[in-house]
Amino acid sequence: MNNKTLKIATVGLMAALAYISFTFLQIKIPTPGGYTSFHLGNTFVVLAALLVGGVPGGIAGSIGMGIGDLLDPIYVTYAPKTIILKLMIGVVTGLVAHHVFHVKELEGKRLYIAVIVSSIAGLFFNVVGEPLFGYFYNSVILGAPADAAKALAAWNGITTSTNAIISVIVASLLYIAIQPALKKSGLLDKLAPKK
Repeated sequence: MNNKTLKIATVGLMAALAYISFTFLQIKIPTPGGYTSFHLGNTFVVLAALLVGGVPGGIAGSIGMGIGDLLDPIYVTYAPKTIILKLMIGVVTGLVAHHVFHVKELEGKRLYIAVIVSSIAGLFFNVVGEPLFGYFYNSVILGAPADAAKALAAWNGITTSTNAIISVIVASLLYIAIQPALKKSGLLDKLAPKK
């Protein structure tokens, strides 16, 4: 299998896992301004970015969670916002992991720190971006009343922060667990972006 095919298959797998974890492992919370939720979808955006790089990782999240929104009558109007934010989670995570830390070359404690910091960077972007961009999207694009948009943004801040903490932990543990085997088999070099 050549590198391009392997990367496409990995992006597809991560998109599917993001979709499944967002759609079926989700707890919806009604708020005065709309719905928000607890979910594990961002875990696989971050994991994909750690494995194949920022843009492909973000594309995996955009596809998986974008489709999740499009197939859910409650979230269908939020699909464009989701696609943009998930792409950016991947881009930020991948930028820090592969261009700051060069994560595929690390081992031991340095690997753990790099993976955790990279995951935090991508999801911190989302913790800030989701409520801010969400408020803009709801009030300007969807025309929601300002009070409703503010209420949803406040609730999104809470759920997005909780989702981020869980996703940092799970994505970091998964990457740290599989990285040695991928490195030993030579797959990590085929998956990770080139310098």
